[in-house]
Amino acid sequence: MQSLSRRAFMMAAGIGLWSLPARAGGVAPRVVSLDYGLSSTLLSLGLTPVGIAGVDDWGKWVVEPPLPPEVADVGDALMVNLEALTALAPTLILSTPYLDGLTPVLETIAPVLRLSVYDASGGSILPKAEAATRLLGDRIGRRAEADAFLQRADQHFARCRDAVRAAGAPPVALISFLDARHARIYTAPGLFDDTLGRIGMRNAWPGGGQYWGFDTIGIERLTEIDAPNAHLIAFEPLPREALPTLRQSPIWNGLSFVRDGRFAVLPETLMFGMVNEAMRFAGQMADYVGRLR
Repeated sequence: MQSLSRRAFMMAAGIGLWSLPARAGGVAPRVVSLDYGLSSTLLSLGLTPVGIAGVDDWGKWVVEPPLPPEVADVGDALMVNLEALTALAPTLILSTPYLDGLTPVLETIAPVLRLSVYDASGGSILPKAEAATRLLGDRIGRRAEADAFLQRADQHFARCRDAVRAAGAPPVALISFLDARHARIYTAPGLFDDTLGRIGMRNAWPGGGQYWGFDTIGIERLTEIDAPNAHLIAFEPLPREALPTLRQSPIWNGLSFVRDGRFAVLPETLMFGMVNEAMRFAGQMADYVGRLR
């Protein structure tokens, strides 16, 4: 299988269009979203939010879909700029269980829709993200767009699964470095773990994690990965000192996937996102295993 760039793969898979045209006629709701996953979902339902939390870091963590330049910044999700939020005159604010402490003050500005994907109820994240997408579509009058978006996502996952099967994908362990000695490793239940299963790949990490889908480990615990052909994948951004320090570490250099060239660094993708972020991750995995052939 000839290697494709991830963007070329996605275009070949027919997933180059991340959003739909705006609804003709009527007045679109003025929505502010305090969660990146919900914000990207709004864009894929054809509705540009009037404001979101964390505009400046969108390109660092979310990347796709691109954020339209007219979207206003309402500050950090946990420290919302209430003056900026009020000035936008939203008709709906999107929030999550993580932000429940803000709900009383947000409700003085506009109705709040709390959509629960990552919460203590547990369960697989990707199906919960799909359900939240339908609920959001219902609330903003775009259920048909939500269903169409989820159908496109299913088609994308199917094409990624075909590519993975053709490449004979190895199991993978997925990490984000916190520093040269510690990392988040992505586990079940979680968006990455669910997406691996959806496209026919296996998570090589033997342990579980909390409902956010990760565990924090010392680098030495990577020796617990016992699949003989496992690959280790780290996601950008990396702490500046991480890899230079690790290259001097006997523990790191003794890991089989490092010693045998089965370690790679891939572009950032939002690990606590929703369906768009699962699609981005699936495309990255399909492209990566395609390059191994």
